[in-house]
Amino acid sequence: MIVNMSEKATEQEIAHVIERIREAGYQPHVTRGVERTIVAAVGSGRRHEIEALLVAPGVENVVAIAQPFKLVSRQVRPERSVIKAGVVVIAGPCSVESREQLLSTAEAVKRAGATMLRGGAYKPRTSPYDFQGLGLEALKILREAREQFGLPVVTEVMSTEDVDIICEHVDMLQVGARNMQNFALLRRLATVNKPVLLKRGPSATVKEWLLAAEYLLSGGNSRVVLCERGIKTFETEMRNTFDLAAVALARDLSHLPVIADPSHGTGKQSLIAAVSRAAVAVGADGLIIEVHPCPERALSDGAQSLDFAGFERVMKAIGEPLRRVASAQV
Repeated sequence: MIVNMSEKATEQEIAHVIERIREAGYQPHVTRGVERTIVAAVGSGRRHEIEALLVAPGVENVVAIAQPFKLVSRQVRPERSVIKAGVVVIAGPCSVESREQLLSTAEAVKRAGATMLRGGAYKPRTSPYDFQGLGLEALKILREAREQFGLPVVTEVMSTEDVDIICEHVDMLQVGARNMQNFALLRRLATVNKPVLLKRGPSATVKEWLLAAEYLLSGGNSRVVLCERGIKTFETEMRNTFDLAAVALARDLSHLPVIADPSHGTGKQSLIAAVSRAAVAVGADGLIIEVHPCPERALSDGAQSLDFAGFERVMKAIGEPLRRVASAQV
C-alpha cells in the first residue's frame, strides 16, 4: 500500500503515518519528492489499518501497489533514481588476466570516453576446466587501475564469502546472470554500502528480474542498476537474444537505472555497435561493453570482445545521429 501525503503535510503528520504503518505490521519506506512525500507500507500486516489512514491528518489518498515488486516500482518513486557511480559506459575485459592487460585496457577505454572500468576477478564458467579468474590478485590490479586512471571499478561477486574482500577493492559489485536469483547473495548485498549492478538471468522474465532487485531494496540497498544482457531463445546464430523491449519496459515499470550489455546480448563483435545504438535509442541509461587488447588471445569471451580501435569506433558511433534520412524524391 502507498500513502500519499498532501503537499502541506507537516513532519509531525508524516511521522504519525510512519508510526501507524509500523503498528499495523508493515515496514514503512519514505520517499521525499520535490512536492510531496510518499510512504510505502511493505510486507504483510493488517491491511485495513493502512486503508483507514485515509482519514489521518495530512494524508491525500491511500492506494494499492499494483506490482509485486514494491520498492522498485515507479508508484513508490515516480522520479528516476540516480546512482552516483559515473555509470554511462562501462568497459573492460571479461577477465583480469594480467597487470599489463588491464592497465593498457583501462588507459584505452578512458581515452575513448568510458566512465567506468569492468574486469572479472572471479569468473563463473560453464566448464570447471576454463579460466576461473585470478581472485585477490585481480582485485589488487583493478584497484591499481582505478588509482592510476581515475575510473571507478565494477567486478562480479559470486559468493557471500567474497563480498567483504571485493568491497575493499571496487566501487560497484555485479551480480551475474547466473546469480540473479541467488537469494542468499542478494540478501548479503542488500547490507553493503556499495552500488549493485544486477544482470537479468538468461531465462528470467522482467517481473522476476525486478523482484530480484526488490530483495536488494527491501534489505536496505537502494543503489541498484539493472542490466539487460540477453535471454535464451530458439535463435542459434547469436549467444543470446538481446531483449530491447525489456530495457524500455524495465524503465517504464521501475525507477531504477537500466543499462545494456550488447557483448553478452549478441556474442558477436560485428553486432555490438548496432545494438549499442539501438539500446540507447530505446532509453538505456548506459552500456557495459567487453574490451580486450587482443581478443583472439583472450582467456574468456574473446569472440564478443572489442579491441581498442573497435571500442573507439563504437563510442564515436553512439554520439552520431541514429539515422540519416534521405530527402524524399517527388
